Amino acid sequence: MKALKALLTVLVTITLLNGCAPVVVGGATASGVNIAHDRRTVGTYIDDEGIELKAGSAIGKEKDLSSQIHINIISINGVVLLVGQAPTEALRQQAGSITQGIEKVRLVHNEMTIAAPNSMMTRSSDSLITTKVKGSLFGVKGQDDFDPSRVKVVTENGTVYLMGLLYHAEADAAAGKASQVSGVQKVVKLFEYLD
Repeated sequence: MKALKALLTVLVTITLLNGCAPVVVGGATASGVNIAHDRRTVGTYIDDEGIELKAGSAIGKEKDLSSQIHINIISINGVVLLVGQAPTEALRQQAGSITQGIEKVRLVHNEMTIAAPNSMMTRSSDSLITTKVKGSLFGVKGQDDFDPSRVKVVTENGTVYLMGLLYHAEADAAAGKASQVSGVQKVVKLFEYLD
């Protein structure tokens, strides 16, 4: 654990010193720009990356579980969002329990649905919606300190999940903007509020 944390810290430091060039950390791209704008500390950012890696690894080790589900794991400030599909409630709950047992996880929002894994067409559509929602957030007006890069956008089956550390007014403005994007069926706010 300490070695992983040290490696991630070195990678983040190198990124910050190298003009914010992207660096790959456990399959996810992190850049100094994102870290600089994030309201999480660098340590918390690294902890969140570690949570995602550890949860994915722990679920992957359970072959009966991992072979039957489709899952995405997102951690912001120790709050984890699980989205995807599981064929049974028992498998859905197992994924949630494994994730809850990961060190530094404070809360798990298990939003997995009971269904067969989504098709590649649905996943592609969700990716497009995520891109459009992220772009729309640059149009948020009336929030002087609002930075769209502070909002994590995850789309699963047309439902858009918004995460991050925001003030209530920023969160409401972001959710309002996201709800106007074509293809969005529902917006779920999972923000941690600063006020």
